[in-house]
Amino acid sequence: MRGLIGLTDFDWYTQLAATPSLPEVNFWLPGGHASVKIIGPGDPFFFQLKAPHNAIAGFGTFVRSCPATAAQAWDAFGAMNGTRSHAELLERISYYRAKHGRPVQPGEDPEIGCVLLTEPVFFPRADWVRRPADWPANTERWKSYDLAAGEGARLWADCRDRARVVPIVAEEAPRYGAAQFVEPRLGQGAFRLAVTDAWRRACAVTEEHSLPALEAAHIRRYRDGGPHSLRNGLLLRADIHRLFDRGYVSVDPDGVFRVSPLLRRDFKNGKSYYQHDGRRLVLPEAERDRPDPALLRTHFEGVFKRA
Repeated sequence: MRGLIGLTDFDWYTQLAATPSLPEVNFWLPGGHASVKIIGPGDPFFFQLKAPHNAIAGFGTFVRSCPATAAQAWDAFGAMNGTRSHAELLERISYYRAKHGRPVQPGEDPEIGCVLLTEPVFFPRADWVRRPADWPANTERWKSYDLAAGEGARLWADCRDRARVVPIVAEEAPRYGAAQFVEPRLGQGAFRLAVTDAWRRACAVTEEHSLPALEAAHIRRYRDGGPHSLRNGLLLRADIHRLFDRGYVSVDPDGVFRVSPLLRRDFKNGKSYYQHDGRRLVLPEAERDRPDPALLRTHFEGVFKRA
């Protein structure tokens, strides 16, 4: 197993460490690029404070990396972005971008890179962990380590000792057999951004790309026990999301959009929806990002208003 150490500032750490038992956090980068491919979902992501502190101040469980606008990030994570307000988030983004000659312009909703993390742990100052002895002085973003050997193993052991818990990571189950992927539990904010990213920022039905009009929908509603999981998610235009929750539209287990005949009967309309009836969704590229056919069947057979 590998872990990734990311550089962050003291202000981000201070803001988040002051709130106990956070379910998730957004480790954001002002430049808009945060493609993490060195580690996978369930692997540890460590928080290293920049100079003069130069210490590991906590860690979280990696879920996904993706781009998002500042408004999206604030709507999804709020103060779990490590700022007290959307305005402060914009100020921080502009501060870092100004160092590279491109401050945020008035009225701009800048795109940032988001590293979505669940079950974060923040150490008090007395428990900060020594960074790896071989940490390169010129590293500006992050570096990965093998957590089974050398400084990586020492770091992982020290962090687990400070946290006194073992976070959810990819593991082997059953004892004898192939390694099985264990999906980390997503929080609400990570669910929203991860679903938006998985569906390429487009409505699953209409392919509408206007982000303010799109919502991450649960196939099985969260209040009914549906998990915050990509396998339980669809990116839908807001009006279609509401019709989906009320059973006037659905997606069958084969990924085909269906519109109930009761929509016409109950509201004497529905023209703009019936034109999409029978359309096959363009699914996310990664198999594990696609909706679970069993969950689609549950909605199609149990919620959809047939006639």
